[in-house]
Amino acid sequence: MGQRAAIYARVSTADQSCERQLRDLTGFAERGGYDVVEVFRETASGMKANRAARAEVMKLAQARHIDAILVTELSRWGRSTQDLLDTLNQLSGWKVSVVAMSGMTFEVDTPHGRMMATLLAGIAQFERDMLGERVRSGLAAARARGRKLGRQAGDRPKSDRLAPKVLALIAEGRSYRWIARDLGLSKNTVGAIVGRARAADTLELGPEAMA
Repeated sequence: MGQRAAIYARVSTADQSCERQLRDLTGFAERGGYDVVEVFRETASGMKANRAARAEVMKLAQARHIDAILVTELSRWGRSTQDLLDTLNQLSGWKVSVVAMSGMTFEVDTPHGRMMATLLAGIAQFERDMLGERVRSGLAAARARGRKLGRQAGDRPKSDRLAPKVLALIAEGRSYRWIARDLGLSKNTVGAIVGRARAADTLELGPEAMA
């Protein structure tokens, strides 16, 4: 009896099909002598974190119901270099390998696997550095164009949106604490909304309102 394996196929959009991957992987499993326990297919972007079918494969691995995961290529499994490295480390702890149709087997606890893990870690760090550099470059370019970044002074989208509701509840006699809890605001934010409303009323009434 060969190694127990799960087949995992993924496409990015609904107008694509997993059938070719599944056909190729089924043939690969037969040639390699794998005992296919279950077949998984998924339609999800490569960058999507929440992949239900992949999560089910991980559960099988954790329960030690499989020895290997068969994929056409690593990009079908990992959504990023760091994600790939993280899942390979998890699978290594459960003695489960990821096998690509190229014939390459990725097991972190073997000499070859440790070398691959070191390379992947370096690539992941390089990707993070490049992303950080692109973000910094983009921010610098935006500032050079005179664009203001971040939240601006006086910008209160949530409290301004909820201000009419806060004032209505105040008029009903509700406490600041009750309103804050009910609307998901802080007590200080409720107080600030009331304070701004009272200041606006004073300005509308004129100086005689201060007498």
